[in-house]
Amino acid sequence: MKTATFPSLRVDPALRQAAEDNLQHGETISGFIEQSIRDSILRRQHQREFVARGLTARDEAARTGRYVSADAVLGKLETMLAEARAKADAEAVE
Repeated sequence: MKTATFPSLRVDPALRQAAEDNLQHGETISGFIEQSIRDSILRRQHQREFVARGLTARDEAARTGRYVSADAVLGKLETMLAEARAKADAEAVE
């Protein structure tokens, strides 16, 4: 498969310097830019899927009339957070 290129990108010298200052060992600016683009694409795909799931859930709730209260959701999240913290604490002791 042939490769393609992105258009040349002009940036403020401070931005380029910040990028260079944060390169990992052996990493190039080109590699950094490519990975940044890949990460942004993946993040946007996940955001789009998240919104789609939310809209589907909203429509299903409206259709069935079954909703979950904010208090129930927050309670479940607090429980999950407490369990995650307890697990992290236990792993830190080991």
